[in-house]
Amino acid sequence: MGDRRAEAVQVLVAGLGHVFRDPGLLELALTHSSVGEGAERDARGRPFADNQRLEFLGDRVLGLLVADRLMLDFPNADEGEMSSRLHALVDKSTCARVAEALNVGAALRLSPGEAKQGGRRREGVLGDAMEAILAAAWFDGGIDAARVVFETAWAAELSAPPKRSPANPKSALQEWALGQGKSLPTYAILRRTGSDHAPTFTVEASVAGYPPLTAQGRSRQDAEKAAAIGLLQREGVI
Repeated sequence: MGDRRAEAVQVLVAGLGHVFRDPGLLELALTHSSVGEGAERDARGRPFADNQRLEFLGDRVLGLLVADRLMLDFPNADEGEMSSRLHALVDKSTCARVAEALNVGAALRLSPGEAKQGGRRREGVLGDAMEAILAAAWFDGGIDAARVVFETAWAAELSAPPKRSPANPKSALQEWALGQGKSLPTYAILRRTGSDHAPTFTVEASVAGYPPLTAQGRSRQDAEKAAAIGLLQREGVI
């Protein structure tokens, strides 16, 4: 398995478009938290570090790179449209789809138990690893290296036709939920950051029986609309 994984890592590096000066950063990005929970230890007997901290940074790096690209590609788009496009590109399912295209799963370092349970194909595992890879590139070569990885890995997503957004996404989500026999969607403010004159709201939209989805906006209303659009897109409604 070790030789096959090493080959998979080499193929991944070629697909990313960035050769790491510090291969250890990529190795860390590919190490799932389950490794530390098992019997595997490093040379000093300590549990292996995992990619959770890199994933935390990579989520922010991805948001920055997507926002920067959208500013260039859509100079006349309003904030609502930009938020919708941004969410579609940073959504965990999109990150997982990008990782699948690069065959990240074969390069992951997982515990035997996680591997047996299908961790190499799990959306959350793949999405987190892809974000961690972006952060690893950031540490290895700065924003330019991270941008190369992003532009290469997200090329298909960036070139895909934008999905149609409904004029009233909250009403569209409500109609869809009722059509599924579910109760009305709910929205919860998770946090409010920024100054009083330029706040950012993070809102979670929920429909019973489906995973919740979070989105951000400059007002509560904008955040709720972005979350509704994201949930409709994730479920293939739009």
